[in-house]
Amino acid sequence: MIADRIRAMGGVHWLSLFGMILGAWILLYAMAIPPELRDGAAIFGSDFIAALCLVTPDMGGYLRMVVMWALMSAAMMAPTALPAFATYDDLSHAGARLGPLVASYLLVWFGFSVVAAGVQMALFRAELVSDFGDSRSVVLSAGLLMLAGLYQFSAAKEACLSKCRAPMVFFMQHFEEGPWRNGVRLGLVCLGCCWALMLLAFVGGVMNLAFMGLATLIMVLEKLPDIGRWLTRPLGGVLIASSIWLVI
Repeated sequence: MIADRIRAMGGVHWLSLFGMILGAWILLYAMAIPPELRDGAAIFGSDFIAALCLVTPDMGGYLRMVVMWALMSAAMMAPTALPAFATYDDLSHAGARLGPLVASYLLVWFGFSVVAAGVQMALFRAELVSDFGDSRSVVLSAGLLMLAGLYQFSAAKEACLSKCRAPMVFFMQHFEEGPWRNGVRLGLVCLGCCWALMLLAFVGGVMNLAFMGLATLIMVLEKLPDIGRWLTRPLGGVLIASSIWLVI
């Protein structure tokens, strides 16, 4: 049912949303290219774009790190919310507006990006992560894996997932509040589902596109009611076991 709704999406607002997601992934790819490869081929078109894509903490600074995290959050989290967006779009006959909903949803993740960029800068200055955001500390990696694994079994995770897996019920409970507040509510619920998994970027590498792609797929599947209920706790077990194995 959800897949049918997503396949049936049309209109300028959906084209804009898919364009935003694609654009975010393209920019992340550009940012992930090592400096030596960037210097070896003039593929970026201008010095401005080349400079924008320097996002390591030592060269880019805090503000560019915020931009990078915001792009990563949009690229990874917007696809996980497509079923909810499609459900809200189905309510358009009742006065629902998708654009403000998506904007306020992403605003929540921008707030997360501001905090995550600060955490990355602090970890970099403490020499716990590399220029590209991957952990240099076994204790840090094991701790993040254990935190994410234990959170998979928490009541908070289950409560947030239950809302993500039943978006129609979620929106009908708060529909009268309008798209802006509903978008913030959806963003907070989504943040409650995924913040611990997002922090694993410090283990897999903040600029590691393979990690980002895998994490996005996992979070998409986890929010699907027929698949996610078989994934959440086994994933938690894998993360906890990985933490223990790493320490050993």
